[in-house]
Amino acid sequence: MENNNKELKVSAIKEGTVIDHIPAKNLFKVISILGLEKIPNAITFGTNLESKKLGRKSIIKVADRFFEDDEINKIALVAPEAKLNIIKDYKVVEKRVVSLPDEIAGYVRCFNPKCITNHEDVLTRFTVVSRSPLELKCHYCEKVTTEDHMEIK
Repeated sequence: MENNNKELKVSAIKEGTVIDHIPAKNLFKVISILGLEKIPNAITFGTNLESKKLGRKSIIKVADRFFEDDEINKIALVAPEAKLNIIKDYKVVEKRVVSLPDEIAGYVRCFNPKCITNHEDVLTRFTVVSRSPLELKCHYCEKVTTEDHMEIK
C-alpha cells in the first residue's frame, strides 16, 4: 500500500522547550534574542509553516533547555503571540504565553543617535507605552522607538 502522507515529520524531544506561533519573518530574531546560536543543545526549527492565526509561522524546539520568564518575555517584542510548551518525558507538562513587561532594560537599542545610551556604557531602559503597535519610550532621552525602528542588541 502506498503512503500518500506528505507531511514533514519532526522528531519529538524528550525534554526541553517548544516555542510556537512565532511570526515567520521573525524566526531569526527570536533565535538571536534567546542566544540559541551560542548553545550546544539540539535545536530544530521550521519556518513558513501554515497557521490559521498568523498565516505563516515558525516553530523552534530546543532540547534539554528550559527558559526563565524574563528570557522568554524578551521575545514578546517580536513574537507577541508566541506560546511555549514545556516538554518532560515526551509530554507537554506546561503551556505558557509570552507577555511583554512594562519596562525593558538592556536588550533594545535607542533609535535616537544622540541618546547617551548610544555613546556611553549605559544600560538602555524603556517604558512600554503601547503594545500594539509596539512603542517604547526611552528612560533617558524620552524618544519613542517603534517596531519599525527597533534594534535588538
